[in-house]
Order: sequence, then structure tokens, then C-alpha cells
Amino acid sequence: MPRSPSSPAFWRSPLRGPWFTSVLGVVLLVGITVLFVTGLLSYAAYNPNLSPVNDKTPDKGILGFYLFSWPTGPVWLYRLTQGVHVTLGIALIPVLLAKLWSVVPRLFALPPARSLAHALERLSLLLLVGGALFEFTTGVLNIQLDYVFPGSFYTLHFYGAWVFIAAFVAHAVLRVPAALRNLRRMRTPGPLPEPPGSVPGTGEPARPEDELVSPDPLPPTVSRRGALGFVGGGALLLTATTAGQVFDGPLRDTALLAPHGGAEPGSGPGGFQINKTAASRGVTAAETSEEAWRLVVTGKGRTVRLSRADLRRLPLHSAALPIACVEGWSTSDQWWRGVRLRDLAALVGYEAGAATDVLVESLQRRGAFRVAALRDNQVRDPRSLLALFVNGEDLTPDHGYPARVIVPAAPGVLNTKWVARMTFGDL
Repeated sequence: MPRSPSSPAFWRSPLRGPWFTSVLGVVLLVGITVLFVTGLLSYAAYNPNLSPVNDKTPDKGILGFYLFSWPTGPVWLYRLTQGVHVTLGIALIPVLLAKLWSVVPRLFALPPARSLAHALERLSLLLLVGGALFEFTTGVLNIQLDYVFPGSFYTLHFYGAWVFIAAFVAHAVLRVPAALRNLRRMRTPGPLPEPPGSVPGTGEPARPEDELVSPDPLPPTVSRRGALGFVGGGALLLTATTAGQVFDGPLRDTALLAPHGGAEPGSGPGGFQINKTAASRGVTAAETSEEAWRLVVTGKGRTVRLSRADLRRLPLHSAALPIACVEGWSTSDQWWRGVRLRDLAALVGYEAGAATDVLVESLQRRGAFRVAALRDNQVRDPRSLLALFVNGEDLTPDHGYPARVIVPAAPGVLNTKWVARMTFGDL
């Protein structure tokens, strides 16, 4: 038996072949395209061009060419796009692993390059495999809140995505014609069992370019359709144990692989998901008490200091809005009540409807987005609030008492908790 992985006879699985690989490739072509688009939308939702405090990739250059002002409607927009991004990413893991397994002989094939086109294909394959493993690994670790990698997740995942997608596009351009040709062979399947040395899934004799086909395959223990069913079943299982984190009630109990799956955190008006607790961010009861806490609002050279009692005396408004996080979890609509952001802007001289951004600072001592910026369209939206109450009761400490920002369709990290200062103006 050959001992060198560079020998085609080293790889003896009867499942490998262009048809099996092509099916997996087409699934990944569609799925990864959706992942990339929803990932770009997530990046845009952070408004990185608005302010340096929102921009975790300041050297992005032309990679931020597409950025736009993130809208405030529909209110479930970020909940949908990021829920799809995370759930689909988890679901594609079995497909990705099966695809890598199916093409592993190509990684060892000699000579390294038979032509310029073959050299480009090998290079794209190397970047594709490395990029895929990097992106999926960092994504899964982020979802599980395990920040064991060096540096910022935002930076690593952002640049890794562009390297990966460049290799993905190059590889797709080179391989899609062959993949479509291989899939067309499904229309004329060969008899079962297939002749030795035939191309799996077709019954046709192997051609020289069909390098994934073993010249000495082992007896099959499962059909190719059975193998695809196994991969698809794994993807469905991961979907079922992840997708529940975007729902409330019984479905959340099915999100066994998500950090915010399982039972709701407590009961009552504040019994919905959070990432940051007051204790984890160094926010104490002493500094958030009615006596000690004051909100500082500045803009146009004016400064106003407001207690919680002062805020309650201002016109209060209500809005039903969800919270959605980059890790993929979200809540259903919660009923928030507080002062409109545009009314706070009016206190320091901005007329109704005037364009103004706002820089929001939190009492929290550490963590990303302790300071965050919001665009003028977010400030002007009548549903954007400095919330004092949720679901008919005072905010709990972990939900941002004494006051927090809540903005429709914004990522959770921009809905700053334990607000201490708001600065209105062009950022």
C-alpha cells in the first residue's frame, strides 16, 4: 500500500470524487455568499465611519468602500441579518468539514503546479482552506464569548473575511465550470454498484483530471447520497441547537450550543437576555443611586445636568423594540419608556428635526463600546429613547439602571447602558 499522501492510491475512500465535491461546493457557494453579505451588513451597522470610537478597523482603507448610514427600520433588521449570519455560519460547519475532507488529496498532489492556471488554483485553495478555518473558528469562539485569540475579534474577523472571500471568488471562478459539468452527470447515473475506477456518482470511467477518484477504492460502507444525508443531518442538528437564541419562550430552550440559550434569566419585566452585568463592568449601586447619579447633556456650548427625577418630569414616550447582539442572540420586542433622544438634543439648543449625532458615554469601567456614537438619523427617530423603564418597571441594574439608550435596529453594543454623559453635535 502506498505510504505517501502525494500518491492517488493513498486515498482509498470510494466517496471522494468530483460529483460529491461539487454538490458540497455549490451549497458552500450559496451559503458563504450569504454569510459574507450579512457580515458586511453587520459591520455597516456599527457605523464605523461615524466616529473613531465605533471603528474597530481604522486602517480598513478601500475595504470600507460600501459603508452606508445604517437605517432605523424595520426595527428587527439587525435581529434578522445577524441571526441569519450566525445561525447559517454554525449550520455550514459540517458542510465545510466534508468539503475539506473531499478535496484533501489535492493538497498533497505533485507536482505543485502543472501550469499557471493550476498554480493559481492551488494558491487559492491554500488561502481558501486557511481562511475558512480561521473565519469559522474565530466566529464560533466569539459566539461562545471565548476571546482566546490575540487581538480584537472585530479586526481579526474583518480582515480575515476579506482574505477568505478573495480566495473564495478566485477559486469559484476557476472551479465553477467544472463543478457544473460534474453536477450535470447526475442526469445519467451509472448502474449500482459502480465499476471499479469509475467516477463516483456517474459510473463513467475516470479521466486523468478526476484526481479525487481513488484508483484502488475500498468497498463502500455508505452511499454518496447517504454521506450527503449525514452531512445535511448534522447541519440541521446544529441549526436546531442554535437558532432558538433569536426567539423567546420555549424555542430558546433548544439553543443548547448558544451562550444565551436555555431558560430565560429570571422572571419579571427584566427577565430577558443580557451580555454585560453591572458587576462585570464595575458599575456600583452607590454611583447609580438617585442621590449620586446625574446625566450630563452637552452641545452647542451648553451643558445640562439631569437627575433621574428630572428626566421623569420630561415628556416620556414608549417604544416596542428588540435587542440584538453580534453573537447572534436577540430578544423579542420589549416595552421601553423614557425620553426621546431628540428631546434631549433640544435641551442644549437643537431644534426639532435638526441633524445632530451624539456621543454616549457609560459609567462602565472597561469593555468595548464604553463610549459609542449614534448617527443623526438614529437621534431623530421618535422611537430612539434614553430609557428609564422596561416592561412597566424601572430598569434593573443589569439592564442599565438608571438610564440606557435603546435605538431601533441598532446592534446591542450601541444601546449603551448606565449612561453618564451625552454629547450632541457633528462627530
